[in-house]
Amino acid sequence: MTDKLIFTVTRDDTRIDKLIAAEYPQFSRSNIQKSLEQGKVLVDGKAVSKNHVPKIGSKVEFFTNIEAESAIPKAQKIELKIVYEDDDLLIVDKPRGMVVHPAAGNPDGTLVNALLDYCGDNLSSLNGPGRPGIVHRLDKDTGGLIIVAKNDVTHASLAKQLKDRTMKREYIAVIHGVLKNLEGTIDKPIGRNKNDRKKFAVNVENAKEAISHYSLIEQFDKYALIKVELVTGRTHQIRVHMASIGNPVAGDRVYGPKYTPLFLEGQCLHAFCLGFTHPKTGKYIEIKADLPQYFKDFIERIK
Repeated sequence: MTDKLIFTVTRDDTRIDKLIAAEYPQFSRSNIQKSLEQGKVLVDGKAVSKNHVPKIGSKVEFFTNIEAESAIPKAQKIELKIVYEDDDLLIVDKPRGMVVHPAAGNPDGTLVNALLDYCGDNLSSLNGPGRPGIVHRLDKDTGGLIIVAKNDVTHASLAKQLKDRTMKREYIAVIHGVLKNLEGTIDKPIGRNKNDRKKFAVNVENAKEAISHYSLIEQFDKYALIKVELVTGRTHQIRVHMASIGNPVAGDRVYGPKYTPLFLEGQCLHAFCLGFTHPKTGKYIEIKADLPQYFKDFIERIK
């Protein structure tokens, strides 16, 4: 039996195969591309190729008679570092290297798999069966605090705080070079890099508003330790913004130098503080996390 899945495009800077993969993580990229090759993907009623970039508002019809891969993520016994929990939500200190939810190339071993084992059915459903409980995300190579909703009411409230920009999100980072100002604001829109669709860039066509506040914690010879507070939450925002002013995040091989400084494994970017109004009690909660050991060790080396 052939099924038809329908969704509306909400961004105009992404290829159709990637849009479908993001919308339906239960299908592998190869299966999606096979459907495209067979003319089973229609955009506004017309079959398209995998390179097609639809416009915002376009109607996508995805006809599939292929078997969904891991349509429902499976619970896996994976250790979680939980720094706060109550009946409505929990906050996890995600390790660097862990993917938040299953997607093409990362079918398991994710935060979602761990949450399903820990919480069972007590996770919100607003982001669909592939992303239970997930209110916001962190990059795979960015560690730190991430908030998880146990029910839909809590999820909706937290999502609104993100949209209204009332949720506090602060990061600690080590960056290359000397910071020219002790503090500042980077207000540069971010969009997909047309020369490399896996990367993002500032001030490109169809870029979206992106604002970051930064302040110097300590300046070293060739590096600086800084705090960054997000106003918006674009993909790779801090990494792209800091690189745009000539101070890329240490260890970031995508937007910074290709070499790894001083035996650093991964990037020095950690989500260390979350502040929000509790959806049920109405009280403001602020949680902070310790820097991981690799981060502390790198700071000692650059001193």
